[in-house]
Amino acid sequence: MSTNAELSHIFNEMSKVLQLIGANPFRINAHANVARILKDMIVDVAELADDPAKLTAIDGIGAGSAKKIIEFVQTGKVKEYEELLDSIPRGLLDVMAIPGLGPKTVKLMWEKAGITSLATLKKKLNSGQLEKLPRMGAKTVANIKESLAFAAKASQRTRLGEAMILAEAIVEFLTMVKGANRVEYAGSLRRGLDTIGDIDILATTTNPAAISTAFRAMPGVQKVLAAGETKSSVRLESGVQVDLRVIDEQSFGAARMYFTGSKQHNVVLRERAIKKGLRLNEYGLFPDDGEHDEPPQKRGVKPVAAKTEQAIYAALDLVWVPPEVREDRGELDVRETPKLIELDDIKAELHAHTIASDGKMTIDELAHEAKARGFHTVAVTDHSRSSIQANGLSPKRLREHIDAVREANERIKGITILAGSEVDIHADGRLDYDDKLLAELDVVIASPHSALRQDAKAATRRLVTALSHPLVHVLGHPTGRLINKREGLHPDLNALIQAALEHDTALEINANYQRLDLRDIHVKAAVDAGALIAINTDAHTPDNFDFLRYGIVTARRGWLTPKQCINAWTKQKLHSWLRAKR
Repeated sequence: MSTNAELSHIFNEMSKVLQLIGANPFRINAHANVARILKDMIVDVAELADDPAKLTAIDGIGAGSAKKIIEFVQTGKVKEYEELLDSIPRGLLDVMAIPGLGPKTVKLMWEKAGITSLATLKKKLNSGQLEKLPRMGAKTVANIKESLAFAAKASQRTRLGEAMILAEAIVEFLTMVKGANRVEYAGSLRRGLDTIGDIDILATTTNPAAISTAFRAMPGVQKVLAAGETKSSVRLESGVQVDLRVIDEQSFGAARMYFTGSKQHNVVLRERAIKKGLRLNEYGLFPDDGEHDEPPQKRGVKPVAAKTEQAIYAALDLVWVPPEVREDRGELDVRETPKLIELDDIKAELHAHTIASDGKMTIDELAHEAKARGFHTVAVTDHSRSSIQANGLSPKRLREHIDAVREANERIKGITILAGSEVDIHADGRLDYDDKLLAELDVVIASPHSALRQDAKAATRRLVTALSHPLVHVLGHPTGRLINKREGLHPDLNALIQAALEHDTALEINANYQRLDLRDIHVKAAVDAGALIAINTDAHTPDNFDFLRYGIVTARRGWLTPKQCINAWTKQKLHSWLRAKR
């Protein structure tokens, strides 16, 4: 685990303990905010720990947090963190992780029932003691039992590609219900995070009871968690929780904004509204008349804006912000949002596999699929010899493969088929083929597939060496991570970006939803520096081309425009750039 990840974990746990002991909410939120900042940083925070001013210059990190960060870098520990952990039974953090158990309930069970861990919770659940606690009862105990059972088999967040398929199926199902007008998903899924906690569905309808009933009875529902005309929650057989909120048509924009988030983005919007003498909530943007005992919508106050997000942003003197970048990372400071890349901008696939290695398509099938998608170019990039598990090509087989690709390119009209390879980067940075063979290829994607637990310095040297190779066009899935399965490498991203700029090499967003590597914060750093980005599907089957949309979402979260994406270039510009490395 990187220093940033370790410190993010520490600050996050400190925030949880502070909640548990009833600390000041400002202190709780400050620690949670630092945890988020550290998680998103691409610079190793240890490099800034020689000077507190470097840390406090980062928005959201105060003097106290900087002191803790420096202490950890120098000693490997944070004294205040250890003291906080010692102030509670450490097993309580595991109890707090159970869905539905907030800090107040956990504190009550700890102080009144002696529950200090998951083991003691399981033991006391069947003793009858918990039912006697205030605000508990048999139903609450039954829900805790179910949450425990669920948590035992579903501890991970759902990957973007899996969540989006579920959400789209639910939207399609509910759209068919009589009286349904608009049905959309919101939440972190709409923002395009690489993993999703739960799915939020918003609907407008002339028959709230019908759509809510249909939602709770739809195929795949394992359990109904909440039932009502305007709000219902279910747990699917896949383990994902889905929440439905029925919204008034006139408030749809406000609700869409509110439930899309992020929480931090919404906080900044509400603060801006207050400064302008307004109040913003999920029902609309209202004039602040000083009456705060009851929400303005319940008092019949007419909103300044509510029906569309665009109207609310405009009323706050802001440009509309695309949902993918609503993360409180400076998006509200811009006066004009750049035209972020879209699916239709992509005109080339430069990383795809055939039956020559571990793909399921022939060269012809790959070419026809790419042509059907409207691409002007597709590169055949089967695995190199070291990827034995992927039937990597020996030098002899690769040369034969190059000839086959050239022949197909002559025969198949309407698309250019390039001969390439996804070449393994060895642990020391050497590539899997010699330079003479690499020079025969139209496209070289250099990717790490092994030694993915290297320390950060070794990983940085390795990848910078590959990026600096004059025959390499693209650094493929740079960290080698697999979401929910493997962390991958933790290189110095700034060093990679500088090498990419110096050698005019592109950094890849691998659009496979199990990878999404580069991840969003890495893309943003590369975009800010002016580096080139490739968005490739790494297609092995025809339907893998559908992964492209997940890469696009990730690219948009990193503020990528078509100008910096080589896959969005014209045929002439792309091919000229590829030839420049030959």
